[in-house]
Amino acid sequence: MRDIDERKAPLLDHLIELRRRLLWCAASLAVAFFTCLYFARPIFAILVQPLLKAGQGKLIYTDIFEAFFVEVKVAFFAALMISFPVLATQIWRFVAPGMYVKEKKAFLPFLLMTPFFFAAGASFAYFLAMPWALHFLLSYQGNIGGVQQEALPGVGNYLSFVMRFLFGFGVAFLLPVLLMILERAGIVTREQLVKSRRYAVVGSAAVAAVLTPPDVVSMLLLLVPLYGLYEFAILAIRLTHWRAARRAGASAPNANSTNDVQGAQTSEGPETPPGGGG
Repeated sequence: MRDIDERKAPLLDHLIELRRRLLWCAASLAVAFFTCLYFARPIFAILVQPLLKAGQGKLIYTDIFEAFFVEVKVAFFAALMISFPVLATQIWRFVAPGMYVKEKKAFLPFLLMTPFFFAAGASFAYFLAMPWALHFLLSYQGNIGGVQQEALPGVGNYLSFVMRFLFGFGVAFLLPVLLMILERAGIVTREQLVKSRRYAVVGSAAVAAVLTPPDVVSMLLLLVPLYGLYEFAILAIRLTHWRAARRAGASAPNANSTNDVQGAQTSEGPETPPGGGG
């Protein structure tokens, strides 16, 4: 029995299937966008809570269209997060028919783990990283040489800050999934990951510098968990190999005993000695 459908389909059929999947993605994203646009202010009210806890109770906007476009951006980002399961499902249904059964079993768990790791990264940014970073950044207010320095963040600037943290930490927390996929595909090995720890520290610092605001506290808040996720990926790969070896070791005695029984049933008995006998 073949584990892949080898029927050849014309290119036009593939394009029609791709168009159908894209229409489903666009429809789900549009429904989620207009729903989130209706609730844009309550969603933005949740996003400003870290700023309020940091002691800043005012946001300003100097462009007359800025507040409107902020609500549109909030609705769009929220719609992307809400409709991600539908988008991932449509992509999977388009790609899965061309994959072997083993490839499906290997890739599907990582696809299911993606939203959980992204949500964990966004939650870490919202509850831990953002409050600490805001406390540090707002601590520069005060009297400097007789001049009162006061922070008056704009709504557009603050939304960019929030989205940078949420998406930056969410994408960074997908590192274990990416490394496990690369290891499963044979591109990298666990030994290579173990030997590349020093490069992982440098890479984590570079990613933290790009995805976070240019201050030391924000960089450290992403660098430390990012390298911790690298070590977690190595541990998860080692655990996966250990479980695979244990299953292989458990199945080997059963296979040998089955072969012994079959050999005993098919083998002939000893020849009767000359002159008779038992």
